[in-house]
Amino acid sequence: MGIESLNAMQLATLDANETGKDIILLSPTGSGKTLAYLLPVLMNMNPECQKVQALIVAPSRELAQQIEQVWRSMGTGYKVNTCFGGRPSNGEKRDLAVPPALLIGTPGRIKDHIARGNVALDEIQLLVLDEFDKSLEMGFAEDMEAIIGNIPSLQKRILTSATDAVSIPAFTGIRNPIKLDYSEKDTALKGLEIFTVKGENNDKFDLLFRLLCYLGNDSTLVFCNQRETVEKVNAYLTTRHLANEFFHGKLEQTERERALSKFRNGSCSVFISTDLASRGLDIPEIKHVVHFDAPPRLEEFVHRNGRTARMEAEGSAYLLLAANEELPGFISVESSLLALPKLVPAPSKPDWATIYIGKGKKDKLSKMDVVGFMFKKGQLDKQELGLVEVKDYYSYVAVKAAKVKQVLRLVANEKIKNMKTKIELAE
Repeated sequence: MGIESLNAMQLATLDANETGKDIILLSPTGSGKTLAYLLPVLMNMNPECQKVQALIVAPSRELAQQIEQVWRSMGTGYKVNTCFGGRPSNGEKRDLAVPPALLIGTPGRIKDHIARGNVALDEIQLLVLDEFDKSLEMGFAEDMEAIIGNIPSLQKRILTSATDAVSIPAFTGIRNPIKLDYSEKDTALKGLEIFTVKGENNDKFDLLFRLLCYLGNDSTLVFCNQRETVEKVNAYLTTRHLANEFFHGKLEQTERERALSKFRNGSCSVFISTDLASRGLDIPEIKHVVHFDAPPRLEEFVHRNGRTARMEAEGSAYLLLAANEELPGFISVESSLLALPKLVPAPSKPDWATIYIGKGKKDKLSKMDVVGFMFKKGQLDKQELGLVEVKDYYSYVAVKAAKVKQVLRLVANEKIKNMKTKIELAE
């Protein structure tokens, strides 16, 4: 995995696992907590067992997929399946016909598979409730209670949370756990500068546009409190010809993955989201966090800001305030007032564009197949090809924006791995 040594949290989790007790792990996003609990999962596996041995419940599809990716990168040899909403369940049912050793999923979909008899839980020894605080916040308590109530022989529970503020419900069955606290105690992240941007009127859309122009092409995550606001901000910035993507819980899975891929690969530098993006998403180091809406609580403020200035990096957070708005009382950290210039040139267009290919892992398409196809048929040089992401049923490829029209023309009637498929610009 390219890791020279485990960090203190991962070592502490391994030590706690040796005691046989339940574990509560308090840790922020980006700290290596997934590997911290996957190592105990692996050490508790029995190669003779042909049923599901461990279950990981996560609050979002993206987090469930990330956990699967880390497990696969470990090269354990144990089968893993991931189940989540937003896609048909029939394919998951077929995958579960040969039980995985590790099952990962979101609460609603796991509960559904249990109700339909698609998965047997009688051999599950270990349960992980990842980002448990987020699951409670999103209203999954009833689903989690139903899932745990169907596991007869549970021996160990690992619960992760970014905060110690939530009480642990009795349905988890956790008794006398070992608590490992690696949470960030203060709101001021090292390397983080916080700015307040005050508008002269109540038009925050124009204020945001001017701020984004001022920030240039640095990667920027814009937080809104409501899905409707996310879409309004996206529509406004699009009319101003500023490349952006948006994200919230009501989007279809394909829309969520497309938006994330385009942000990750540099096809846009502005990503607008609800608090769903404050944790559990596999997105690169963010240079700037913008609070279009002030967060409702201090906890969200900390999680949002935690998306930047991570791992010794430097970053900035900006609080946008209309003329009639004031800072929430719970935000006591020191901030500087940023006066934006009246006129700011718009940032240049992104260097990258994203191409969609209608085949993926389920079609036996690999990353190297895509790379080879783009070099040979698309006539790209190495520096003209960016991030390649192969999903289950489709793939995304970053290509230098200056080359994308030429590439699409060259591959228009070509087959990839002897398969005819749709290849187009990912809009």
